[in-house]
Amino acid sequence: MSTAVVVGGGPNGLAAAIVLARAGLDVTVLEAADEIGGGARSGEAIVPGLLHDHCSAIHPMAVGSPFLRGLDLERYGLSWAWPEVDCAHPLDDGTAGVLLRSVAETAAGLGGDGRVWRLLFERTAAGYERMSGDIMRPLLRVPRHPVSLARFGVPALVPAALLAGLFRTEQARGLFGGVAAHAFHPLHRPLSASIGLGILTAGHTYGWAVAAGGSRRITEAMAAALGDLGGKIETGVRVRSLSDLPTAAVTMWDLAPTAVAEVVGERLPPRIRRAYDRFRYGPGAYKVDFAVHDGVPWTARAARRAGTVHLGGTFAEVAATERDIHRGRMPERPFVLVGQQYLADPQRSVGDIHPIWAYAHVPHGYRGDATAAITAQIERFAPGFRDRIVGTSVRSAAEFAEYNPNYVGGNIMTGAKDIPQLLFGPRVTLQPYDVGVPGHYLCSAATPPGPGAHGMCGANAAQRALRRAGVG
Repeated sequence: MSTAVVVGGGPNGLAAAIVLARAGLDVTVLEAADEIGGGARSGEAIVPGLLHDHCSAIHPMAVGSPFLRGLDLERYGLSWAWPEVDCAHPLDDGTAGVLLRSVAETAAGLGGDGRVWRLLFERTAAGYERMSGDIMRPLLRVPRHPVSLARFGVPALVPAALLAGLFRTEQARGLFGGVAAHAFHPLHRPLSASIGLGILTAGHTYGWAVAAGGSRRITEAMAAALGDLGGKIETGVRVRSLSDLPTAAVTMWDLAPTAVAEVVGERLPPRIRRAYDRFRYGPGAYKVDFAVHDGVPWTARAARRAGTVHLGGTFAEVAATERDIHRGRMPERPFVLVGQQYLADPQRSVGDIHPIWAYAHVPHGYRGDATAAITAQIERFAPGFRDRIVGTSVRSAAEFAEYNPNYVGGNIMTGAKDIPQLLFGPRVTLQPYDVGVPGHYLCSAATPPGPGAHGMCGANAAQRALRRAGVG
């Protein structure tokens, strides 16, 4: 039996391992941390029994992932839960842009802008399941569904600011802009609409789900599936050089490209080594978990029912903060994402004490303390919030990089999502998973289709490895 080694036990590493094990390879996953999961980990914090997700938390892309949906992970304990409202984007006047799973219901809440919202999302959401196989793989391929992909892809090419300009109300502009800002990329640049459109289309199809019992349940279920296929996982094993690895026919790297360059070293072809060394990382994240008595007293009532709340004010304000962090300036009022997963998954709470997950976009490698700025942004849209705080737990940009070395400078996207890296991955090529060393493949979120707990980077890379090996 051929052997395979997977370096890194996040969702992509586990996905690659499962694909290889299904093909009959003897697979071992080596994880440097003491537990698997990468960004999809959860644990108690602040108050005993209060459950917080460490990074990845809301999963519109994972719940609809073509790979995960084919694993029947419910057999291994994974179940999904949905809030009543997917996302709210409150404004200072107490109103909010409100995102619901239904395109029609979302559009109805946006008044005169409902027609544009339906134009953007009605047909693409209806066809998303059919075209997701095209979206969730390298984009520079002959698509299986070219007409559907073109309908989605043409708006994705433009700047988010241009699409936002189609809306007349601040509620609709803010709602779209807050989701587009998930890309950690200036909203006036080409292709900056793409990630937001992808998240919104997937969400209108599958909803903004959370994993019941925490995001850790996703990777725990994947590990159990791998175990049933005979795969093995070793934790606490840090790979610093190729000499640390056993001999294997296939080696998968669920690492940032710069880390692969450091470990593989001179065996990389010079052009690939140069590309990996030059790989660009984007802005960072600064996270504060709150334990809050009776939840957040949002002025916009829809936000009290929303699993995700985006805090940044108007589209213009969000766009300005994203420009600032890309220029290395920390905004006084940063863009903040708030997760209220307990609304869909009440077991995360302890009595009337609820876990609130929040992080701000900050400059790459930011060394300051953004706790007060994050708290102030929540207080801005929920007066009285400070009085309800029972305790906090902080993870700075530097601590994110320690928690997961793929998050260089606190960049939880595993790379800047500018045009070349969004289209190609870490180097300009039609084969983004190839490392240039026989039998070695890159499968981290630095490769298409990018970040998330969907596992598609790992699955795509492992399928490429099997094709090159003549298996399957």
